[in-house]
Amino acid sequence: QVALVESGGGSVQTGGSLRLSCEVSAYTYRLACMGWFRQAPGKEREIVAYIGIGGSIYAADSAKDRFTISQDSVTKTLYLQMNSLKPEDTAMYYCAARERDCGVVTARWAYWGQGTQVTVSS
Repeated sequence: QVALVESGGGSVQTGGSLRLSCEVSAYTYRLACMGWFRQAPGKEREIVAYIGIGGSIYAADSAKDRFTISQDSVTKTLYLQMNSLKPEDTAMYYCAARERDCGVVTARWAYWGQGTQVTVSS
């Protein structure tokens, strides 16, 4: 069973930065893609960014100029560097993984962490 554990969330002011981490335990060889999603209160969970096994990267429009996704090639730990944070970035951020390919449809991601809260105040 793949287990994902996020860390690094917190409260920052507008313009601040945070770095999220996602540790992966067991069966990492099965994972073709890992990504970050977020869910704000009353809203649907949405993709932030993902990185594929070959290094392909996707970032949502809201993340392209401010967030950077990366992955340690040995440990498979996933990171999300978030800069220039805005109040609208406030959400629970989830790490996710899937075995076959990458994609933006939330329902097709098989493995999820418990989430880490990011709060940005104005």
